[in-house]
Amino acid sequence: MLNFDLLQTDPAQGDYAGSHARRAALTLSHGVVQTPIFMPVGTYGTVKGVMPASLEDMGAKIILGNTFHLWMRPGQDVMRSFGGLHGFERWDKPILTDSGGFQVWSLGAMRKITEQGVHFSSPVNGDKLFMSPEVSMQIQTTLNSDIAMQLDECTPYLSVEPKTKGQITTEREARTSMEMSLRWAKRSQDEFARLENPNALFGIVQGGMFEHLRQESLDALVAMNFPGYAVGGVSVGEPKDEMLRVMAHSPHRLPAHKPRYLMGVGTPEDLVEGVVQGVDMFDCVMPTRNARNGTLFTRFGDLKIRNARHKTDHGPLDTSCTCYACKGQTRPDGTVSGGFSRAYLHHLDRCAEMLSPMLSSIHNLHYYLNLMTEIRTSLDTSSFGAFRAQFKADRARGV
Repeated sequence: MLNFDLLQTDPAQGDYAGSHARRAALTLSHGVVQTPIFMPVGTYGTVKGVMPASLEDMGAKIILGNTFHLWMRPGQDVMRSFGGLHGFERWDKPILTDSGGFQVWSLGAMRKITEQGVHFSSPVNGDKLFMSPEVSMQIQTTLNSDIAMQLDECTPYLSVEPKTKGQITTEREARTSMEMSLRWAKRSQDEFARLENPNALFGIVQGGMFEHLRQESLDALVAMNFPGYAVGGVSVGEPKDEMLRVMAHSPHRLPAHKPRYLMGVGTPEDLVEGVVQGVDMFDCVMPTRNARNGTLFTRFGDLKIRNARHKTDHGPLDTSCTCYACKGQTRPDGTVSGGFSRAYLHHLDRCAEMLSPMLSSIHNLHYYLNLMTEIRTSLDTSSFGAFRAQFKADRARGV
């Protein structure tokens, strides 16, 4: 099930002419998602260090699961016994699952890609395994994710083949990879239909850093009439200007009446610019991964909590933030829990306490989700251009 209602487009006046930003409502089997949206990543059936109740409190409406890792552990039999991933992780809102393509690609020498699929050794126990478009669709059907992704081959920025190691992927290599992903898209679509999966399947635009290949991929996928589309193969080691160039090419050329998803991107600045280019959906591990490494996102720039200057700072991470870590929550008796100082978070990080990445992850995810709320509000009020300018000014100010 998927229904996409386009509610508002950015008038893009004055200095902001050329914006493709838009507001929409995406209805899926497990609920309605307002877009543009950021989707927290829950690789193993959990967003690292964050309780499901905290995700709900901060306004998460859709999260990700990882097909590859959930296939490895706990496996399809366990998932099937719970009726899918929603029942297993006790999340009653929408879930998107990736196809497993990026994970098998990242195995490097442990895998062999052929036209039929990918042969590889399990990173868990060394078992010989095989992932094909058909297998990926079967796993995602078992997971019962609201949005499934076609199996694709992720075209690297740097070639991993010995003969060209260290060289930028050639146009010929990118074309070969892109064309196989298109054939896999059709096989994914056929198997998805055979399984009578009631959810939605997205196609993935590939083509490396070559715009004409991206356009060929896009045109072929649109002809296949997927319910939604993703732009893949970015944020795979390419320089930022190359990523922005691809991001400026593909999203707004996809059908206006269907959702557009930019995979694996990115920083707060990337999200805002992605919205400018017509992207509706984003995901990235950056909020939780950076939290575990002591980097916090704030309205006024990035904060390194490990820096000594925070040791005696009584202030919150971000004075404008309303998350549990910054502002806390009011109990029924009127007292407040949470609302921690930079000094306390600095102390927790220095002592390697588990509470440190937990609170930091809550803050970073809250920041990302609140950023998307502010973007949606600005689009609702036709003030996205002014919002974008203020966002840039605030982030440049520094903490």
